[in-house]
Amino acid sequence: MTHIFLYGPSGTGKSTIGKILAHNLGLSLIDLDHVIETNAGMSIPQIMEQQGEAAFRNLETSALKAITNEKESVIALGGGALLREENCQFVENNGRVILLMADLDTLCERLNESHNKRPLLAGNLREKLSSMLAKRSEHYRSFPLQIHVDGRSAEDNAFQIQIALGRFHLHAMGKYDVVVGEITNLSYPNSIIVTDENVAKFHLDKIKQVLGYDAKSIILPAGEEYKNLETISSLWRSFLENGLDRKSTVIALGGGVIGDMTGFAASTYMRGINWIGIPTTLLSMVDASLGGKTGIDLPEGKNLVGSFYPPKLVLADPSLLFTLSERELCSGMAEVVKHGIISDPGLFELCTRGMEWVKEHLEEVVKRAMAVKIKVIEEDPYEKGFRAALNLGHTVGHAVELVSKFNLRHGEAIAIGMVAEAKYAERIGVAGAGLSDAIAGTLSALGLPIQIPDEMPREEIIRAMRVDKKKNAKAIRFALPVEIGRVELVDVSDLESVISDE
Repeated sequence: MTHIFLYGPSGTGKSTIGKILAHNLGLSLIDLDHVIETNAGMSIPQIMEQQGEAAFRNLETSALKAITNEKESVIALGGGALLREENCQFVENNGRVILLMADLDTLCERLNESHNKRPLLAGNLREKLSSMLAKRSEHYRSFPLQIHVDGRSAEDNAFQIQIALGRFHLHAMGKYDVVVGEITNLSYPNSIIVTDENVAKFHLDKIKQVLGYDAKSIILPAGEEYKNLETISSLWRSFLENGLDRKSTVIALGGGVIGDMTGFAASTYMRGINWIGIPTTLLSMVDASLGGKTGIDLPEGKNLVGSFYPPKLVLADPSLLFTLSERELCSGMAEVVKHGIISDPGLFELCTRGMEWVKEHLEEVVKRAMAVKIKVIEEDPYEKGFRAALNLGHTVGHAVELVSKFNLRHGEAIAIGMVAEAKYAERIGVAGAGLSDAIAGTLSALGLPIQIPDEMPREEIIRAMRVDKKKNAKAIRFALPVEIGRVELVDVSDLESVISDE
């Protein structure tokens, strides 16, 4: 059982943040101090006054061991609950500890406003608190996952904890978990794995081992050119031949193509069966596997047939990315850069550090890029408003990808699209001068193309843009960058001007 323990000095907001975090993750919140008071039949100040700190710490240890036998929860701990090595070892064996910290001024201000009495801080609050923090400084520094709560709302701090943990629980379009980390346990006895011939060589056996039995599998040819109705028909027949019913689970093991097709097949087989996404590409982890959009291509364009049908679970294991080619990993970084441009300038700055840094910090990159998309799709699950911001670079990019006959990878085409759309945003005054250069420089440093190939017919690109799924009756809605961290939705009817070099 993996609990989430919130720890840190009094005044860091463990209970307030814990309540929001528990709601976000669909878990219950347990406040250890409240449990101790209920068990003892008296308040903590009374326990300390009548029985002393040593007795209180014994009650704390007993309560801690009891509540960790409950179902997975967010547990708010007292500011000294893990001073005992016994307690520290116990919580680390039963979950993850997040240390909340704040500046002394912040803590004093909050504690002065609080109605709760802290016996160990009675008297001169600032002096007592400063002394306590000094004594516990080495202890607090020993916890690797730390969130500094100063200057942010409780809601933002709760979301920062989710990013640090790599745990999200989506609510807007059906409820499902997204988890970043090593895949160690899957309990789905009546399941079938859908993957492609490239992924199967590296990861199929591992997933079968995690399932604990020799699960059935369907191995498809690899490539966007197979993302069509013929492949979906073959999946439906395979599901039927392997005895899948409405209680079965389909596991999509692969990149965005496998996820899109498997999700669409699952959404339509027997009017919908459960599916799980295990993305194996960076692009899929940070983008395609999230949001519940499934689909297939038609000769006229990408993803023109599909459905909104979210998985029951997404498991993103960054270790699976180490088998990717350099080109494929670079391709995935286009979507990471895009997410930074949309709403996370800090993520964009990380991208400017180049591919060597990225390779050494893949888990951090995945968590932060995921968080951007999750926040957007939770606010607008069916793309009726701001979710269209995620289309940055995609209107031009999809067209370029199609006209290249998929010789350009998705991320490569999106990189070209982002630069073209940023240049257009500058020309019409939506963006300030220099933005397209900043975007192009970052993408280029990551090994991505930034210009439409000279030999590619512009009229074919424009034709492909006109049948893009994001068009409305009179114009195509573009998500244009305004600055790093902000985009604006703009309806454009003159498509030639978007890809003009002038």
